[in-house]
Amino acid sequence: MDIEDIMRALPHRYPFLLVDKVTQMETGKTITALKNVTASEPFFAGHFPQKPLMPGVLMIEALAQTCGLLALASFREESEGKKDHLMVLAGVDDCRFRRQVIPGDALVMRAELARRRGNMLRFSAQAEVGGERACEAVLTSFFLPPR
Repeated sequence: MDIEDIMRALPHRYPFLLVDKVTQMETGKTITALKNVTASEPFFAGHFPQKPLMPGVLMIEALAQTCGLLALASFREESEGKKDHLMVLAGVDDCRFRRQVIPGDALVMRAELARRRGNMLRFSAQAEVGGERACEAVLTSFFLPPR
């Protein structure tokens, strides 16, 4: 999936779209995606100007968006009937940050669908830079119906 495919699938837009490319996907099972972290990211202006670091919460958001892409591709028939629904993050468990992410890094995100119960989905997810783990977490998400 390129950025145009991703933008068709997810409602996020700049500066909050945090997935640039999907490099591998096995629907219903796993996904690998990429976020190129550039010096022009808006969050670096305040986090931190003298030593820019990608905030951990944004790494989790990038992983959540990656999981959302896997879920939408895996359950396309079901999600077609839910065009007005949003897939939202419901929980983050066992989260660990292991490496700083800085401008110039390529954040490689991997997720595996661990369990599904109705509209609730649970993923095992991790992000790495240069083969070194940056963060990991178990993410739970669900489809939020329109108001």
